Amino acid sequence: MPIDRFSVTFTVAAPPADVFAHLADPQSYVGLSPLVVLVRDVRPVRDDRDRPAVAYVAVERFRWGPLRWDNPIRVTMTALEGRVISSVVSPGAVRLDSTVDLAADGTGTRVTETIEVRSPGPLRRFVTGKARSVQSARRSELTRRMGPIRHPRQTG
Repeated sequence: MPIDRFSVTFTVAAPPADVFAHLADPQSYVGLSPLVVLVRDVRPVRDDRDRPAVAYVAVERFRWGPLRWDNPIRVTMTALEGRVISSVVSPGAVRLDSTVDLAADGTGTRVTETIEVRSPGPLRRFVTGKARSVQSARRSELTRRMGPIRHPRQTG
C-alpha cells in the first residue's frame, strides 16, 4: 500500500507541559480533530514496543449533505516526554500514524505533527485529503485552545 507523509510545524502560547497534558488526554480530541465526535472505551495497554499506552475508540462523523456516517477508529496513543504518538486503525484498511513533537519556544511551544497514512489505491486521494484537512483544523483548534501567541514588546 502506498504511504503518504506530511508534516506541519506551528507555535502555540502555552508551555510544553500544558500542551503535552492536553494532547495526552484522549477526551481532548473531541472537537480538536473536527471529525471526532466521541471517545469511548479508554483503557491502558502496551504499545507495539511494549511501552505504556492507552487504547480507545474514537468515532469520526462524516457528512454528505443529509447523510452521515459514523466511523469507529481504534487508536493506540503513547505519550512520551515531549512526544505523543497515535496509531490509528480504520475500516477500509486505512492506517494512520501521527507523531507530535513538542519543544519549548520562548514562553510557548513549537508543535510539529508528522502524519503517515497508508490506504488502498481507490481510497488514497480521499483519505490523504481528509487527513490533511483534519491536520490543518487541528492546528487551528489547538492554537485557539492554548491561547493567543504573545510577542514581547520591542523597546527602543
